[in-house]
Amino acid sequence: MFSLDRWQEIYLTIRKNKLRTFLTGFAVAWGIFMLIILLGSGNGLENGVKEQFKGGAMNGIWISSGVTSVQYKGLKTGREIKFTDQDYKLIKNSIKGYDHISARLFLGSVLVSYKNEYGTFFVSPSHPDYGYIKEVQILQGRFLNQIDIRECRKVAAIGEKVKSQLFKGRDTVALEKYINIKGVPFKIIGIFRDFGRDDNEQKRIYIPITTAQKVFYTSNVINQISFTTGDASPAEADAMLRKAKLTLSRSHTFSPDDPRAIDIMNKSEDVKRFNALFAGIRMFIWIIGIGTIIAGIVGVSNIMMISVKERTKEIGIRKALGATPGSIIGLVMQEAILITGFAGYVGLVLGVGLLELITKNIPPSDFFRNPEANFAIAVGATILLIIAGAFAGFFPAIKAAAIRPIEALREE
Repeated sequence: MFSLDRWQEIYLTIRKNKLRTFLTGFAVAWGIFMLIILLGSGNGLENGVKEQFKGGAMNGIWISSGVTSVQYKGLKTGREIKFTDQDYKLIKNSIKGYDHISARLFLGSVLVSYKNEYGTFFVSPSHPDYGYIKEVQILQGRFLNQIDIRECRKVAAIGEKVKSQLFKGRDTVALEKYINIKGVPFKIIGIFRDFGRDDNEQKRIYIPITTAQKVFYTSNVINQISFTTGDASPAEADAMLRKAKLTLSRSHTFSPDDPRAIDIMNKSEDVKRFNALFAGIRMFIWIIGIGTIIAGIVGVSNIMMISVKERTKEIGIRKALGATPGSIIGLVMQEAILITGFAGYVGLVLGVGLLELITKNIPPSDFFRNPEANFAIAVGATILLIIAGAFAGFFPAIKAAAIRPIEALREE
């Protein structure tokens, strides 16, 4: 029940001991402030690392050809494994449960021109599904399709950075224009945003793999097979990868246990390690932050103990006049909750405000961006403050309630 007299008494008590109350509240505010800053910084680090994961599906697996390092069935080491379209078809037909699958050729960095503009860009011949595997974001036009593959069309989807470098001045419309790739004209069918770990990786051009095989290789060679595992569990994804390795080892007669015959990048494994790392970082931050808050709460509890001792005679008079132990406990705990709640809220606001200033004034880097304390953290911190305030006032309140009026009135 709301009691104006109780709130007035709490106000007078705090006003009477301004410095003591300020120093006590400062310890709590500092604890919450540090917790918010640490959590926000942890989120900034996590966001930065997540940015590095962009440019490939989280459930993606990439298998590239390599060189054998283990003798197998009488064959020597050092054999170069060369994938072909047949390997792509074998993988496509042998593994079950994949979501998207594509083969790729490695043309590497190639000289590309449009009229009098030139540039060296990463040309990546692939199947249409690679747009999903690579998570390209179409801005204009479209990506490759099956008709482009079947008819070996000379078409290209270019990255927005490629467009900005080749199409300057007045000629800014790139769709339907022709660019020359190694001297061969290709029609632009789409503009996309691609994510990569560096600027060169973001300057990509995708062309149909069948066209590249005919124009630049005159063979059905491929360099990489990639697929996404869909909604498969980790165990099912591992089984799909084992099946792919076994299929390729049979096709090219190399040991399934040879670590260099094929090169495998399993994005889900990287994601699992990343999640485990940041789960540990978050736990460490919470331990440090809560430890700092506990130090402040202990201070509040000690101050309330001193307050109870100073008000022993007052409490004795209250009880002599009929005050119940519950009302005494409520008075002390309410004062403790008020101090911790207000001080903690100030620390929370200052912490969130500082994170906002950092976000607005410090440009994002490769491994640190958008440090923020989300709404769930703010709610959790508020609940923590209420619990901490109640805990800080509980033991002093119990001590106050146990005071006997006759003994209190005897104290000088």
